[in-house]
Parts: sequence; structure tokens; C-alpha cells
Amino acid sequence: MPNPKQLIITISQSGETLDTMEALKHAKSLGQNKTLAICNVPESAIPRASSLVFYTRAGAEIGVASTKAFTTQLAALFVLSVTLANTRGLLTPEKDAEYRDALRHLPGSVQHALNLEPQVAEWAKAFAHKHHALFLGRGIHYPIGLEGALKLKEISYIHAEAYPAGELKHGPLALVDSDMPVVVIAPNDALLEKVKSNMQEVRARGGELFVFADLDSHFAESEGVHVIRTPRHAGMLSPVVHAIPVQMLAYHAALQKGTDVDKPRNLAKSVTVE
Repeated sequence: MPNPKQLIITISQSGETLDTMEALKHAKSLGQNKTLAICNVPESAIPRASSLVFYTRAGAEIGVASTKAFTTQLAALFVLSVTLANTRGLLTPEKDAEYRDALRHLPGSVQHALNLEPQVAEWAKAFAHKHHALFLGRGIHYPIGLEGALKLKEISYIHAEAYPAGELKHGPLALVDSDMPVVVIAPNDALLEKVKSNMQEVRARGGELFVFADLDSHFAESEGVHVIRTPRHAGMLSPVVHAIPVQMLAYHAALQKGTDVDKPRNLAKSVTVE
């Protein structure tokens, strides 16, 4: 049932995404007029149609495959969540201070992740001649696996899929062999031991692992297991940090293949059809 007190949040880099705009119009036609747009392009259609606007201010996205808009949207949603929790009195002062401190440290962690580019570029050489890749992540990092797989498909034309690591045995493990690189997002969180178990299953089938681990994770490289260490675990903001190297992996794989990273074939910058 429509709830006029419910907040409708739309997310669009361009602010012109047609299906998102149609969903917003439908909600408003049902009397749901409390609307908030999270968008990167000022004065675009969706912000103009919304009561409130949260601009991510990532700067102009030139390439079709959006990158910085994704990370700024994650940060915007985090800020919004913390603000709403504070408004409802659900955060202790200590937890609020912890989240604010994490946000202040985020630019440094992002820069650290960007500095990993030479290592990521080296990994990309192993991907350039592959036809398929698998991305694994658990919990809040599974969507980062989805982002990595999407970018690899978009700009390098390598078929890639992402799965929640816990569902590895529900199908994707059957695909694993020496020709299927497996990218694992393995932050130093409560699910790390479960991720390690998934990695062991991949290695037992001859799969080659490419692991994005945190600086404070105790991973050792070995035959068939390659490790890049991102900054120390960033808690709830860890997905923002891990999104950067998976995007860079796709970028450098595309450069190795010689595909157009700015204008991938068959794609459009704004999706203006349903």
C-alpha cells in the first residue's frame, strides 16, 4: 500500500535515467510526495522532479562506464543513513563520532587504494586473454563484486559474473578451472574466515585466485594465489575503498586488450529508454 509518509529515494548519475524517472512519477501519482534524489548532474530531470536533492558533486563523468559516481553514491548513502539514524536517536554519541571519524579518513584510504594501480595493472595482464572471470564477495562486499564484474564486461568485453561467496557451491564452482580467474574481495571483517574457506574450494579445483585483502589481513601469496593489500579495514566504508581496485582492474584489462575505455560498444551514457 502507498504510504504518503514514506521517503522515496532515487539514485541516478545523470539524473535522466528513464526507468528511474518513471518510478518517481508513479510514486508521486500515488500521493508519495516525500522524494529525495541522489544525483551527480545539477538541474537534471530527476532532481527537478524531486522535493529534496543530494548532489554527489563527483564532477563530470566523461566515460560511459561510470566510476567515481559509484563511490560518491556509496558515500552519500552512508551519510544519509547516519543522519537519519541520528535524527531518530538510534546512534550513541560514541558510534556517531566513530562514523564521522571514518568519513574523515576515507580520502586517505581512497588515495592509498589509487596508489595500488601498478600492482593492479600487472594483474590485468593475466586477464586480457581470458574469456570469463568470476568475482566473489560476502555481505556488503558482494555488491562490490557485482561492480567489478560489470566494469570488466562493459569496457574489456570479458564475460564476468559475481556471486555471493557463500553460494559458491550453488553453481559457479562448477565453472572453476585454470582458465577461470577468480577475484575475491576479502576485507578483514567478521566474514573473513568464511571467505578463506571459499578460496580453498577454488584452489582445490585448480582455480587461480586474485585477492583484494586489507593491510591488516594475514594473507600470504602462494602458487595460484595473488594478493593485493588495500588500506586497513575501513569498517562500514570498506566497500568504497574496495570498489576502486576492482574498477582499475577492468580499466587496465581493457587497455591491455586495446578496447575503448571511454566509449564501450553498444552502450549509451544515459539510459533514456525503458
